[in-house]
Amino acid sequence: MRLSRRAALGFGLGGAAAAGLAGLSRLRAEPGLPAGEGPIVIAARPIPALLPGEPERTTFGQLRFRSGLVLSSDSPEFGGWSGLWRSADGTEIVAVSDRAEWLTARALTQDGHLAGLADAAVAPMLDETGAALRRGKAWDSESLAMADGAAFVSFERVHEIRRFAWARDGVRARGVSVPVPPAVKGLPFNEGLEALAVAPRHHPLAGRIVAIAERAKAGDGEPTTGWVLGGPEPFAFEVARPLGFDITDLALLPSGEALLLERRFRLVSGVACRIRRLAPDAFRPGATVDGEIVFEADRSYEIDNMEGMALHRDPASRELVVSLISDDNFSALQRTILLEFTLA
Repeated sequence: MRLSRRAALGFGLGGAAAAGLAGLSRLRAEPGLPAGEGPIVIAARPIPALLPGEPERTTFGQLRFRSGLVLSSDSPEFGGWSGLWRSADGTEIVAVSDRAEWLTARALTQDGHLAGLADAAVAPMLDETGAALRRGKAWDSESLAMADGAAFVSFERVHEIRRFAWARDGVRARGVSVPVPPAVKGLPFNEGLEALAVAPRHHPLAGRIVAIAERAKAGDGEPTTGWVLGGPEPFAFEVARPLGFDITDLALLPSGEALLLERRFRLVSGVACRIRRLAPDAFRPGATVDGEIVFEADRSYEIDNMEGMALHRDPASRELVVSLISDDNFSALQRTILLEFTLA
């Protein structure tokens, strides 16, 4: 996200963070752990209705609202969550912040609704040498994808993707750079790779990385650029950006289709988000990608700066669950929101 936009979001959004939450504790670094690593306590306030003006409404486009939480912590490491992953049953959660930090936690549920996060901990991302990435140039982590035991994270400003051996080493994994085409390095300074996914085995692009820039060109009506990496030949495509929305995340459905999460901020109208659904063959060399809008929300909804998206199946109903998380930019005027929907 661009610096100017971060500043505008920090001063322009309504909806103050929840106050008076008890039971919080400061980050406690344990002996032998790297600086900034350790358990934290996260408080959770339920969101009873996605649209407070219509509290009984649960269906929004092709999504059905299940539940949501406003999350907070007094740990200075908590916030800025820009990428999200949930395990196959939704129990385990991993998020990445735009300060090159990991968040790991366990989702608590009650009567099928999110109730809180337990066993939460934060840790710095590490480079090839074991040093914290936030101490160098690659500190602005923006998106997270998991595949075959590896975590892939994109970084703005330096325009990199790094691979972490997550299944083997967890938060102690060291990030190794993934080769990217030269054009990726030419992206605007703070408008780089925001959306990241790895195609599953059944997908036409199985095993390959799909990465999309927030916005690759100046102007609200200009398309942005994406790449399919790996395989015999990496290739580029474009993504239409109607109404000036910026790309923030990507998830691939079991059908081969994709969901594209987008965000927009304007001083007059405030924050908005939407999700477009893309066809299975959308990512082709030279294609201009577009799709139907399946969800859209503005500042009258319980949203904030929605940047991360993850998919899992409800173990009981087998419904496909779409989770969204917001990046609060470490601003007291914004909120960390975690939302759950089922996809029609």
